[in-house]
Amino acid sequence: MPVEPDSERLAELDPELRTLPAGSLLWRVYFRAGAHPTRWRDFRHYGPADARFDHHRDLRPGLQAQAVMYLAESPTTCLAEVFQKTRVIHRESRQPWLVGLRLAAAVDLLDLSGAFPTRAGASMGLMSGPRSVGRNWARGFHRAYPAIHGLYYPSSMHANRPALVLNERAEAAGVIPVIPQFHRALADPALLAVLKNAALDIGFALG
Repeated sequence: MPVEPDSERLAELDPELRTLPAGSLLWRVYFRAGAHPTRWRDFRHYGPADARFDHHRDLRPGLQAQAVMYLAESPTTCLAEVFQKTRVIHRESRQPWLVGLRLAAAVDLLDLSGAFPTRAGASMGLMSGPRSVGRNWARGFHRAYPAIHGLYYPSSMHANRPALVLNERAEAAGVIPVIPQFHRALADPALLAVLKNAALDIGFALG
């Protein structure tokens, strides 16, 4: 698989879109403390980080016009993605919170869950190969398709379950609601059973 896309090939290829309607329930884990604390509605303009699909144009990390927010269609997928390095779901370190939100407006996402990556010259390795390659392709997709609000992709950490990354176009469109559907700290005892079941499902420890 090429380390970056062919811009001419992408220009000739119609995007395969996955539209999530307004009201779709999505989940996110974020951190209120640590080196990079954030809030549940915040897009991350700082980048690129080590995340797979950061499309920030300048390769030198810093505040940029481009922004990302990573989400998934289930809490377990979020936990698998966020805690994949340690394979321990840490309930207290950096004050992690789980938020469920319903989209305030529809989003059009480039669908990487089917044959489109192959048609574009890549492969499903975008989801499991070197993250630097994923970031290169994310930049190419962002340039080639100015109407997309982000990427829809199968999580390599949770049985190819749906995950997505929204970009600054989604931020500008106001797709994140003002009030969340669900919002609790992972340290909240009310979440303990959910976290135990998730840890059992994906084989992670619970810390």
